[in-house]
Amino acid sequence: MVIDVSDDSNMAPVNEPMRQTKLARESCLELLRNARYARVVTSIKCLPVALPVHIAIVEDGRLLLTSNNDAITSLASNGDVLAVQIDGLEPDGVTWSVTVSGIARPAQLEAVIPDALVYETARGAALLSLPLDFITGIRIE
Repeated sequence: MVIDVSDDSNMAPVNEPMRQTKLARESCLELLRNARYARVVTSIKCLPVALPVHIAIVEDGRLLLTSNNDAITSLASNGDVLAVQIDGLEPDGVTWSVTVSGIARPAQLEAVIPDALVYETARGAALLSLPLDFITGIRIE
């Protein structure tokens, strides 16, 4: 991939600091609703790790995620805190990040879950649930 650095129309001038603003809860939820993939951020044996997962929000206000990673399922089974993070880059150069933190728990297959998560669980992935109580988001422009 070649990046054309000669077009700097979307870049902030060097002498202007980047502006960071907090995202409202509803904006964070909307970004989460549109996301299919995320990363779980936690520590394993005192070292930070970021591991990919599939995600979906369900109607009762929980974030469901699937993982084949034994460390993630073990953390959820033990009632440890996990952080699930998504981020993105808009066409205008604005970046954003949303993080959901909480105690994940193993979840049961439910009547209404997205097909992508059903597919993952059929392939052996564990289904986990995370409450949407602690959500933070930022926008950087």
